[in-house]
Amino acid sequence: MVLCLGTSVPAMDRWAALSMIESGDNDRAIGPGGEISRFQIRPELWPGGDPTNAQTALAAAQQIMLPRLEEFKLSHQRLPTDFEFYILWNAPWQVDHPSAIVTDRARRFSNLIQR
Repeated sequence: MVLCLGTSVPAMDRWAALSMIESGDNDRAIGPGGEISRFQIRPELWPGGDPTNAQTALAAAQQIMLPRLEEFKLSHQRLPTDFEFYILWNAPWQVDHPSAIVTDRARRFSNLIQR
């Protein structure tokens, strides 16, 4: 007999999913290219402040994404899907033709949001 409990995992918002995919919500994560914060922001894009502070990191990530989102909206005449949002974060130059690695990560990101 199989007992199935009706549990569901709540969907994440884009920023929570991004933090989970990029660093596992680790505020002290440092990537191989020197990326910092829970969002793994490249050092040359970091605007300043404490990268281990979740609110500071979120504000920095949102600041970085704003022009990318605006450019996407102008060029595609719509808002990006969750899949495209991740590509805009991780490899914006690949938004229309993502590599296999970026595609895999973007799918995982989308799945976190759409649960």
